[in-house]
Amino acid sequence: MTRTTAIDHALNYFDSGKFLSELSRRVAFPTESQDPAGAAVLRAYLTDEMIPAVTRLGCTASIVDNPAGAGPFLLAYREEDPALPTVLVYGHGDVVLGQEKRWRSGLHPWQVVVEGDRWYGRGTADNKGQHTINLAALEQVLRTRGSLGFNLKILLETGEETGSPGLREVCARRRDELAADVLIASDGPRVTADRPTLFLGSRGSTPFTLRVNLRERAYHSGNWGGLLRNPATVLASAVATIADARGRILVPGLRPPEIPENVTDALRDISVGGGPDDPAIDEGWGEPGLTPAQRLVAWNTVEVLSLAAGNPDTPVNAIPGTAHAHCQLRSVVGTEVGKIGPILREHLDAQGFSMVSVEVGRTMPPTRTDPDSPWVRWAVASLERTLGAKPALLPNLGGSIPNDAFTDELGLATIWVPHSYPACAQHAPDEHLLAPLARGGLEIMTGLFWDLGDAAAGPALTW
Repeated sequence: MTRTTAIDHALNYFDSGKFLSELSRRVAFPTESQDPAGAAVLRAYLTDEMIPAVTRLGCTASIVDNPAGAGPFLLAYREEDPALPTVLVYGHGDVVLGQEKRWRSGLHPWQVVVEGDRWYGRGTADNKGQHTINLAALEQVLRTRGSLGFNLKILLETGEETGSPGLREVCARRRDELAADVLIASDGPRVTADRPTLFLGSRGSTPFTLRVNLRERAYHSGNWGGLLRNPATVLASAVATIADARGRILVPGLRPPEIPENVTDALRDISVGGGPDDPAIDEGWGEPGLTPAQRLVAWNTVEVLSLAAGNPDTPVNAIPGTAHAHCQLRSVVGTEVGKIGPILREHLDAQGFSMVSVEVGRTMPPTRTDPDSPWVRWAVASLERTLGAKPALLPNLGGSIPNDAFTDELGLATIWVPHSYPACAQHAPDEHLLAPLARGGLEIMTGLFWDLGDAAAGPALTW
């Protein structure tokens, strides 16, 4: 039996309709982690659907309660030989709220509806479709070879859409059980639908809120205008000292270090946007002198997500008493994300905005496996062997995923191979998976897992 045989089995599995059947069954579980009433469904997805799936891989599986009180985890193990490499495969079974009433007529979040190449349903792209591809690829390798050729560990969570509560703690508490050589997982989108992609981490995300609370109530602007400080004006001015009118970050402590040379090299052939559903890129926005790919992947951004004072929809002739802005820092490796609060406080005080308070939320730290890692070179070579062309290599995703649990707590190199695309309506109504992309994902992942168990394939690695 050969690599080609395993890939043929994977493609036959897709073409036979078995992949669609499995995905449809999984989408039918309304695993909304953002709904406090959904705990039983989250557990049922793991016990009723995923334990049978990983058992077919010869794994021993268990359900682990979440130390943070959120949705549970599934941990599964298959050890073939302690001398072989060990891969940790990750996915998440939870989805965002279904938003059933907002879907187009004829579509439903908990039912896969096929329209041409688009398979609609909540979780088809994020993340049920993606981990279904990976588990199926593993199954085809096992079926063909009779063994994987490596040790397998699987971690499925049910709280990723609420910030992965408890994930880092589970990884820390079970570090020995989850010890591996590399993480191979799938989430997020490709660069474009037609270009297979690997990414090695993600930008971090830190929410922060700026508030100006000057008075308990508003005062008529005709009677007090020019005498009372306007909190909205103060807040807008404060924000303008953090990022300028072009979106350039003005606070030195919020800016990243210089972009590493190998990150720059990896991004040379990466194009961003240009799809039929993509917005036009504002070339004059962001850090001057950087390409769009560098601005998205290799640089920090400060985003104002909302800004409010008074009653925005029905303004009155009054000076509001308070104003607030909910903001976010997207950050890359090297940013001192643990010091964002003090950095902002010092900056605002120096600019004369001591009346602006700063509240910093929970940070998802930035991560990035070194693009020169032997694991990265091996993965790129495997995909190139399958595709006959070089895949896109992103040093990190522009968005945020809980990759820090694997890099920081488990010390793993991380390889992410996404099976979605930017216009999949992830988190929105009418979420969908592209069938050709899913079929290609099965081909890629079967080849990748085959090569992991084949010592003769690809560049040599020291396990």
